[in-house]
Amino acid sequence: MPRRPTAYWDYIKVEELLGLQPGLAASDAELSNDEVLFITVHQIEELWFKLVLRELVAARDLFRQEPVPEQALAAAVRGIDRMSMLLRFAGDHFAVMETMTTRDYLAFRDKLNPASGFQSAQMREIEILAGLAEDERIPLGHEKSYMQRLFDHDGAPSSASRRVEARLADRPTLLDAVNDWLYRTPIQGSTPGDPDDAEAVAAFVAAYGAAHAASARTALGYALATSLSPSDAGRLEARYEQEMAAARAFLAGDDAPPERRARVSRIRAALVFIESYRELPLLAWPRAVVDALVAFEQAFVLFRQRHARMVERVIGRRTGTGGSAGVDYLDQTALRYRIFRDVWAVRTILVQQEVLPPLEHAARYGFVAGTPTG
Repeated sequence: MPRRPTAYWDYIKVEELLGLQPGLAASDAELSNDEVLFITVHQIEELWFKLVLRELVAARDLFRQEPVPEQALAAAVRGIDRMSMLLRFAGDHFAVMETMTTRDYLAFRDKLNPASGFQSAQMREIEILAGLAEDERIPLGHEKSYMQRLFDHDGAPSSASRRVEARLADRPTLLDAVNDWLYRTPIQGSTPGDPDDAEAVAAFVAAYGAAHAASARTALGYALATSLSPSDAGRLEARYEQEMAAARAFLAGDDAPPERRARVSRIRAALVFIESYRELPLLAWPRAVVDALVAFEQAFVLFRQRHARMVERVIGRRTGTGGSAGVDYLDQTALRYRIFRDVWAVRTILVQQEVLPPLEHAARYGFVAGTPTG
């Protein structure tokens, strides 16, 4: 049977879509333009979040493979880049919200109580699937757990609570999957499972630490060449010594529990290795993945910051409809919610190409179609 010709309005579901903005009224004809704007912008945000989640799942599922196919990394980078773009677009919508005056918003704000954007299940899903640690969450204000705000007011499960509970059970996170992949990175030609892998990684970490220290001491010498008082010179020397000590501790994984220290150290050494020798064919796409993850988290942080500034501009620093500290809460999330911390931290200890430890087993990093990266 021949297929019925497709119409745009049927494929996009235009009429159904345009009928979704009445809020608590029977029709959006009963609402002000400002309230319809408010509802529409938040609906668009949820659609962007839906697309981010789809890309997050695809990226996570790729990196959970063992090994990860080298030829699949280009698609991973494209998907992560798309997530960054979606979050930038979502942040741009706040400019439309800022066309409302404070009085415009206050005219319908009480309808929202005690609802809050904090109850966006998809935003919580993005955080969970990306890898935000549960113990790093900032309390909204009065609830014992962020999950409590996702249940109905009578305590019954809601569509939001069911979504988030399902996502909490959906493991691994993207962070976990990427770390597993990074852990398997060949370092100086050695991979986990090789008889002398621990020794090879330790030797690279030591050599790289020495290169970082030499680079830092050179920078200190330049800084001390200017005319400084003895107290200024002492502060500079202490600052560079602290930087060198922090680099050694970071590479050794000293901040991790003892039973995880070797694993954390190898993951961080892999990040340093990928960034330092990124011209090698086998490391070019892994380095692009790392850079895409930085861009994604940066876009997420900027989205949170843009949200906070929009809220401050429209309603100031009053308490949020859901009982949160409002702008103060949003600012804290932008400042403290970080997921790919090691990917960011490694930039602090990168050194110039000319002082890098000599590369060993260079042939191991030549590209052969179908070669796995880890």
